[in-house]
Amino acid sequence: MEEIRKFVENLIQMAGVTGGAVPVVRHILLTITAILLAMLSDLLCRRLLVPIIMKVTDKTEVTWDDVLFNKKVLTSACHIVPAVVIWSLMPLVYLEYPIFKEILERATGIYIVVMSVRTALVFIGSFKGLESSEERRSSAQQYFHTFCGVLRILMLFVAGVVVVAILLGKNPLTLFAGLGATSAVLMLVFKDTILGLAAGVRLTSNDMLHKGDWITVKSVDANGIVEEMSLTTVKVRNFDNTIVTISPATLVNGSFQNWIGMQKSGGRRVQRKVYFDFRSIRLVDEELKARLLEKHFATEDSFKPKESLQKMLAKAEVGNEHQTEMEKDQNAGLGNARQHEHQVLADLRNPAALAPTNLQLYRKYMEKYLRERPEVNTEMTLMVRQLEATQCGLPMEFYFFVKDKVWVYYEHILAEIMEHAYALSAEFGLKIYQQYPEQ
Repeated sequence: MEEIRKFVENLIQMAGVTGGAVPVVRHILLTITAILLAMLSDLLCRRLLVPIIMKVTDKTEVTWDDVLFNKKVLTSACHIVPAVVIWSLMPLVYLEYPIFKEILERATGIYIVVMSVRTALVFIGSFKGLESSEERRSSAQQYFHTFCGVLRILMLFVAGVVVVAILLGKNPLTLFAGLGATSAVLMLVFKDTILGLAAGVRLTSNDMLHKGDWITVKSVDANGIVEEMSLTTVKVRNFDNTIVTISPATLVNGSFQNWIGMQKSGGRRVQRKVYFDFRSIRLVDEELKARLLEKHFATEDSFKPKESLQKMLAKAEVGNEHQTEMEKDQNAGLGNARQHEHQVLADLRNPAALAPTNLQLYRKYMEKYLRERPEVNTEMTLMVRQLEATQCGLPMEFYFFVKDKVWVYYEHILAEIMEHAYALSAEFGLKIYQQYPEQ
């Protein structure tokens, strides 16, 4: 360094400059030289080094180098080189101005630290380009994102400590040692950040939430798709296109509904109730039977008693035919119990008692209708069941699963089925309960 300074002074003196003007001209020339060298290094990096690296990565068969060493990362790294050149030339240029040299060295050091951290953050961010759409939901990717998030926070924290150390002219290790004594205060100040960080780690490590999931969080009126996940925030785009920012601690400490299980299953559930007026529920008479048979809403088998009841009646008939006179006398001696049994059998043989109800036929027809619909997943639970009676009528619940889980198509299919269910109730002589204002 000293030889270069003397060489520049000799050149200045050879140019005819003498006396006190020599140091001034020397500092000006050295400053201009340092700036030109810094600009030249920046130009060489941007125009020569970056294109060479880009061409080399393009020619390789692997794709990870194209993503990691992309133009954004390399351009960010180019900002460090000119600062390093100026910082290394600082003792030569401002040797006789220690105060000015100290200020510029600290400013240049801070700039180098900031740009180095920026380059590292851009490099870490470029890892997102390596994941495919299939891998985006994998646990390994979630763990990796968690690690990257923690690494970003640590790098920013260390960079902040180093910048403060440069400003104060202290050793960064001394500041790190001092932070141990103030850890309680730091934990109090950054309590929410630490809690959010811990909750974010739990979300990703327990595979509770992924980017692209449809979630519902009633406590914050969130109902939409997860667009962004970090260790401190979760951004959800509601279906009305509003954005809700949720703390991971809110999700972990509270509760939220994740619809990914439904999206991966064989269908989306439908659970709808229809209330029927009690006064419209009746036994099927001949007129209603003929109408239902004519319109193919029922078959002859629908009006036959159940197989178990048929067997019981047949067994009773056979038993009565083969009774001996002695057995008849013995049965007559049994009194009221035997008479009651005979009365029950006589009631069961009554055609009116064996006739099905219109609600029973409607329920069976709707189950058959649902099983014949191609949009309904018949391999999952499917039933039309009767619930406990209420003051608003007798509820009939339609419980089945639709294969198409896309919201719009799901709603269309659901509407078609339920509209059909409402319209068919009149064909069976049923009335859907409706509460009028005067009621």
